Amino acid sequence: MAASTQPVEKRKGILGGLAVVAVVIGLYWSLAVAPPDAYQGEVQRIMYLHLPSILTAYLSYFLVFVGSAMYLWKREKRDDLLAHAAAELGVLFTALTIIEGSIWGKPTWGVWWTWDARLTLTAILLLIYAGYLMLRSLIDDESRAASAAAILGIIGFLDIPLIHMSVYWWRTLHQPPSILRPDKTPWETVHPSLLTALAISFVGFILLYFYLLSLRYRVGEMRQEIKALRLERGA
Repeated sequence: MAASTQPVEKRKGILGGLAVVAVVIGLYWSLAVAPPDAYQGEVQRIMYLHLPSILTAYLSYFLVFVGSAMYLWKREKRDDLLAHAAAELGVLFTALTIIEGSIWGKPTWGVWWTWDARLTLTAILLLIYAGYLMLRSLIDDESRAASAAAILGIIGFLDIPLIHMSVYWWRTLHQPPSILRPDKTPWETVHPSLLTALAISFVGFILLYFYLLSLRYRVGEMRQEIKALRLERGA
């Protein structure tokens, strides 16, 4: 390994280690320290995975939005690599969110899935960015694929405000937000012990996300380096 890359790899290793520690602490706090919910009991504990999953997915799609907009503006490959890497992780965390929500919904609502407005819009979000990834693989020209995907990545981000506001605009089974409320602070709506467990879990997810993002971004860089070497040898 080149000497110039060693500090970067070391920082990635430290980030990965911190992510594992934070996730383990979050799981312990969520399962052993935080009390069960007064209404839902033990099943509410899945919230400590469910909410960080969707917030991490939102963060990922925001990076897709930023990377896509920057690519269309400046045409720099690094912005496209960021958007592509973030989209893959966004799809992963959105799928996890839907799975976790189904597990939570079965004992709470009596069904694994219902065409609730928020659930439906979240499923659409997953399909949009799965389509984003498919679109990139269907267009042979790399520049055209990046441009088309960037446009879809920007449009797809508009679904996130709809997801957030759906519980206010339509009658849904899904409860209104307990954390991201305009009228009250989190400390007014969530018990401090539950909020602490949720905060630790969220920190763990964010650290894990950026560790995975750094790995996926490096994979994209390596692919570009391989393509450049092939072009040099073919010249």
